[in-house]
Amino acid sequence: MKIEHIKVTDPFWTKYRAIVKDKLIPYQWSVINDDKEIAIEKENADAYDAVEKSHAVENLKIAAGLSKGHFYGFWFQDSDVYKWLEAVAYALRYAPDKELEGIADSLINIIAQAQEPDGYLDTYIQIEAPEHKFTHVSLSHELYVMGHYIEAGVAYYQTTRNQKALDIAKKMGDCIDANFGPEDNKMHGYPGHPEVELALAKLADETGDAKYTRVAKYMIDQRGTRPNNFFEEQLKNVQAKKIEDPYYGDASKPDPEASYFQNDVPVREMQSAEGHAVRMVYLLTGMAHVARQTGDQSLLAASQRLWEDITQRQMYVTGGVGSSAPKGEAFTFDYDLPNDTAYAETCASCAMSFFAKQMRDARQDADYGDVLERELYNGTISGMSLDGEHFFYVNPLEVDPEASKNDPMKSHVKVQRAAWFGCACCPPNLARLVASVDQYIYTVTDDAIYADQFIGNETTFDNGLTIKQTGNFPWSGDVQFTITADQAVETTVAIRIPAWSRHQYTVTVDGQPLAAELDHGYLKMKRNWISTTQIKLTLDMSVQMVHADSRIKDDVGKTAIQRGPVVYTLEQADNGRHLQANTLPATPEFTVTPDDTTFAVPTMKITANALHTDAATPAGSLYGTPATTLTHKQQLTFIPYFAWANRAPGEMMVWVHQA
Repeated sequence: MKIEHIKVTDPFWTKYRAIVKDKLIPYQWSVINDDKEIAIEKENADAYDAVEKSHAVENLKIAAGLSKGHFYGFWFQDSDVYKWLEAVAYALRYAPDKELEGIADSLINIIAQAQEPDGYLDTYIQIEAPEHKFTHVSLSHELYVMGHYIEAGVAYYQTTRNQKALDIAKKMGDCIDANFGPEDNKMHGYPGHPEVELALAKLADETGDAKYTRVAKYMIDQRGTRPNNFFEEQLKNVQAKKIEDPYYGDASKPDPEASYFQNDVPVREMQSAEGHAVRMVYLLTGMAHVARQTGDQSLLAASQRLWEDITQRQMYVTGGVGSSAPKGEAFTFDYDLPNDTAYAETCASCAMSFFAKQMRDARQDADYGDVLERELYNGTISGMSLDGEHFFYVNPLEVDPEASKNDPMKSHVKVQRAAWFGCACCPPNLARLVASVDQYIYTVTDDAIYADQFIGNETTFDNGLTIKQTGNFPWSGDVQFTITADQAVETTVAIRIPAWSRHQYTVTVDGQPLAAELDHGYLKMKRNWISTTQIKLTLDMSVQMVHADSRIKDDVGKTAIQRGPVVYTLEQADNGRHLQANTLPATPEFTVTPDDTTFAVPTMKITANALHTDAATPAGSLYGTPATTLTHKQQLTFIPYFAWANRAPGEMMVWVHQA
């Protein structure tokens, strides 16, 4: 069974997708063409110097022979262009635009001219260091950027049937296959930054050519193996050639620790997520996809084990992953989830969405839809302002402007979104996720349709069934499915019941209550569907106080507020300074009210009475043992986490003390 056509009608997501199509895509195009005057900020705890411009499209023109000059920017800058193109591909499906399509077609022509005859394309190498081609792929990002084009080329072909877009991708895949593999004349290696694996799996799906899956699987299987340590071997070659190039840094020094690159043990032996968070989750996305394509159960089992490690021991309540800044945007250890130094890169939350989708395609379990929902409504869209022109690289759960300014260990934590970054991976990543959100609503098998997300839509399936899903999710828990069939269609329709509502929900079918046991978190209805059937689902939208595992030391004695899938936060704009001095009572009374004016999208705000501590020591004393603590009553206002930092800069805090 397949989806023939899907149209998103959801009030929440149509607004976000309009922001992407009408604001974010044009804005990004102007930035990567150096047409917009913007201040580009440092990111990554000031690890990278800021640049003055993107220059990403110009780099492609130089490589294509259409301009003259030197490469500018980070050596992986090409990927900014390719992710922009992928977002355009998805946006054209829900908002056809001949002018935008013409711009994208012209860009593809430039990319085709820049591509070498053997399929290779990396503008830094081609312009500045052609002798370095594939000489040190642990650092070069050559495979990473080509992977991002492959994803874009496949998506653009699927939308527009532009054959050139797909041909470029196939030539890249052929180039990678010609250079990497078990044969004696090939490199027995894999990329330092995983991404190409998941891209090759997508290319195999589109073309039906299994060689792309084979080379992706080879790279996955080789990773971390001994005695072959591909990265070390390439480094020795670089050192022997005495290469002096800022691209490689100091070649006399070894690469960073192997675990940062997910290279210390074979993937099937990994017991926990490690190293750079985005790299880890991109690798897992490719692993899950390749495991499904090949039926490799041990690879799928490794993906599941690492899924559980991340989601049960290394993930923030917002869905963010990667808690370390000094160690390099990385996983650290179980239950290490500090709020005020959290990294939680936007790209990592996007990657978790991709990983969740691949795991869901491989296995029937509502857990994947639950995590995806957490990412979609919290950890991803928090990375973009509601004007579509400012972005977070880092998504902390607690912010103090003074600390961000004066504490070097918190310099990566920003209080306002930036206009752009030198390392600008996050804005286009978020754009392509939001533009493709329709792909995450349903999972279809030979004998069932699974409704994984409550995103309003009208969808037709090739078995003759049509599903219209309506509601005002995530603000309302009332969701209606209208299922129609001109002729009888026997199949199963399964609806995910979210973990946050599994204790309380109701379902009626044509007005009659339905009582059925959940199967892996899904409510399943197998029948002959004929004419029109109305299914009404009511989820529990009461305010819930979330408590953390006691091993997360930063959250002991605190609570986070959640309503439906949306995590809430306190912000200084509503509650004044010193947010940490507020304490909720043991049993707060919450009031939920619509808010159509504060932000550019309608939301719900939550208020509750609390106590604010004014003083706990004698006046003028930093420490002391006073007989009384001075407090006053204060009403707290909680806003959705994704909406913070859309007003005046100030403090923010998700986890609140509770009596």
